[in-house]
Amino acid sequence: MIHSFPPCVNSNTRILILGTMPGVASLLKQEYYGNPRNHFWKIMYTHFKATQFSEVFEDKIHFLQANSIGLWDVLENCERKGSLDVHIKNHQENDFETLFLKFPLINKILFNGKESHKYFFKKHGQIKGITYYVMPSTSPANTMSFEDKLKIWSSCLE
Repeated sequence: MIHSFPPCVNSNTRILILGTMPGVASLLKQEYYGNPRNHFWKIMYTHFKATQFSEVFEDKIHFLQANSIGLWDVLENCERKGSLDVHIKNHQENDFETLFLKFPLINKILFNGKESHKYFFKKHGQIKGITYYVMPSTSPANTMSFEDKLKIWSSCLE
């Protein structure tokens, strides 16, 4: 059984980015998007025209929060061999009802890949007042070019 990380959300969070479950590299580092080949952090820093790209996880989270963005995963725990979402079984979702009550400014969810949307929507459906966008996965398993991923992600980060 593997477990997700706590949410990285604060009282200014308006956009919540949801993955499905951290991959092996992220679990080993205990950091969201810890695989150096994952495009997530490069997309964020590039979109917001950051002049410095920190490798320190806490700095990365502060950077997102300064831009009203939070991170979490749809699943609290599951069984999975490897990092691919298609191998997930025996899963349990995170408690989104409590999260949305505690952080009412969240009005947009960006799903990092189709699987995170599938798991979330199956349990929660469309939540009033929140707009959903299914983004191309930033995972190295998604062979879409960085430039194409950046263009699509940037269109929803404003």
